[in-house]
Amino acid sequence: MATGAGKAMMERRSDPTHDYILELTGKARPRVLFVGTATGDDAAYIVSFYRTYDSDRAAPHHLTLFHRDIDDLAGLVRGFDVIHVGGGNTANMLDVWKRQGLDEILRGMWRDPDSNVVFAGGSAGGICWFEGGTTDSYGPTLQVLPEGLGFLAGSFCPHYDAEDQRRPLYHRALIDGSLPAGYAVGNLQSLHFDGDRLVTAISPVDDPLALRVEARDGQIVEAPLPVRVLAAPAPIVAGPSA
Repeated sequence: MATGAGKAMMERRSDPTHDYILELTGKARPRVLFVGTATGDDAAYIVSFYRTYDSDRAAPHHLTLFHRDIDDLAGLVRGFDVIHVGGGNTANMLDVWKRQGLDEILRGMWRDPDSNVVFAGGSAGGICWFEGGTTDSYGPTLQVLPEGLGFLAGSFCPHYDAEDQRRPLYHRALIDGSLPAGYAVGNLQSLHFDGDRLVTAISPVDDPLALRVEARDGQIVEAPLPVRVLAAPAPIVAGPSA
């Protein structure tokens, strides 16, 4: 599950996207691991996760890598039904994962035919599953990041309706070949893949933004994706970054 926004979505506690993620596990009370590496294990973000994935709807835990306090990282991570990756600095996150060996642990889980783990996240937590995407990891001027984990073929551009630099940068990268063809979503939209097959785009609001984007003969083609609009269990505020 790749979502356009990370922390902004996490703070929407009644958003049906969270229930959708949990229901994919097929379990009444799934074990959810939050990985907040992209914000340096920011305490406020971790608290927001626990408020959203509270003990009534899940069994929540978090992993800190900047203050690592366990030896058997693989043993811990493999025990969860959902790996939920927070937004933030994608480049730094991937570097830390590689140094700590988390990237290969996740890759092993992805390739395991007996695994039914749900990989989820927004912004950096969405880009990381693809071959690459657009990022603010290097400062306020957005840049291309072509070093994702590559579990999913193609590229991912989050915040398509919320940050003015995203669309033109993504278009340039597709035309010059810096990024392969891929997907763009608004802050509140998500893409649900089963393995490497796109199942559907989902949205908690009407008028969603979810696109397949590619370059053809030097021109950009944006094709709207079918979107399932989710019913909310409680009133939520609509908007690109609400």
